[in-house]
Amino acid sequence: MNIRKAIAAGLAAVTAASMLTLAGCGGGGAAQEENPTSIKVWHYEEDNGAMGVAWKKAMEIFEKETGVKVEFEKKSFEQIRQNASQILNSDEAPDVMEYNKGNATAGLLASQGLLTNLDDYVKEYKWDEKVTGSLADTGKYNEKGVMGSGNWYGITNYGEDVIMYYNKDMFDKNGIEIPTTMDGLTDAMQKFVDKGITPLAEGAAEYPLQHLWWQLVLSKADDQFVKAYEMYDGDVDWDSEPITYATQTIKDWTDKGYISKDCTGLKAEDVGQGFMNGTYPMFFSGTWWYGRFQNDMKGTNVTFSTFPQSKKVVGSSGNLWVIPENSKRKDLAAKFINITLSDEVQDLMGNSGGLPIAADPAKITDKSTKELIESFNKVLKDNALGFYPDWPTATFYDELNASLQELVNGSTDVKGAIAQMKSDYDKGVQDAGVKD
Repeated sequence: MNIRKAIAAGLAAVTAASMLTLAGCGGGGAAQEENPTSIKVWHYEEDNGAMGVAWKKAMEIFEKETGVKVEFEKKSFEQIRQNASQILNSDEAPDVMEYNKGNATAGLLASQGLLTNLDDYVKEYKWDEKVTGSLADTGKYNEKGVMGSGNWYGITNYGEDVIMYYNKDMFDKNGIEIPTTMDGLTDAMQKFVDKGITPLAEGAAEYPLQHLWWQLVLSKADDQFVKAYEMYDGDVDWDSEPITYATQTIKDWTDKGYISKDCTGLKAEDVGQGFMNGTYPMFFSGTWWYGRFQNDMKGTNVTFSTFPQSKKVVGSSGNLWVIPENSKRKDLAAKFINITLSDEVQDLMGNSGGLPIAADPAKITDKSTKELIESFNKVLKDNALGFYPDWPTATFYDELNASLQELVNGSTDVKGAIAQMKSDYDKGVQDAGVKD
């Protein structure tokens, strides 16, 4: 990504005045650097995705308004997920970075004292007037790192849910209807299999297959189940219908050829590319792909819907902007976050295929993007966000992937997979000390 050069020296006086104003906002921790000339920003969004496009604009606006250069570094999702604790404990930490929301990620780092308490900035910039309801849950963590209450440690500027993408051209070519029910979905998948086409783009090496598993869980789950699983409010019954149904369905769909056994070695980008190049007619994944599909699949008719006949959907706020506690430029970092919530950046995100939380609907010009935003707004209205399956423990992301890989490749059966999930979940929660 090309970052605009800092504005000319003629604005130096304005910049100095700006720094004096910013110095009063402050978070705690490391002393603020006087008259900084740059800030370091990390995120892992693609340049042509909605967030990448919007945040590039935010960097340009930031440089223009402050005269301070943005040193942007693109990281991968896995780089940050696997190495955040070490990075934030070092001198290499950025001043502001995108980080995964949830107990096992942002909550863990907050409880370890590695993230800045943002309460003063929330008050200063009135962020809590834009980030509200279930969108705010993932930005607040208590002293044990459990989301939903406590202090602000992260700020989102977009929403996300996981939806079913359909390549309608492939459906039309094969004389198959876009499904609107679960029976219709399984019927469509069987028809593709009969024609020698694997219907579902799936990858078990990263998040796609665990998101499908969790959606199947949510299709049978109620609010109390979700609270027990995600927020430790009660015990999780691993023999309950939601879990047994979801795990058995993954096994059945693999046996029937709806999901390829080869998915055990495929990452999210692999299967996303497979959907984009027409290998698979269906892809169950996040709205974060939407902007890329709009850009990279021009001329292909792609439609979407929430998962059929489910009152709960996989999703939450978007990932968070966090400020590492070691940053010496916290006030500037907060100013950058505030710019990402500005009307200009939010409207650009919406028109680039994203789900901004503070855009003006009248300024979203693309019809299909409006439909995406309306779909997500309905999810919010229905209180239908079911969060993500890996959030409860710091190691459950990899452990859940491993259990599903073994289920798909046949090295364990449904009961064995569930038993391993239960063991990993219970141990992770116990080790974290998050449950009373």
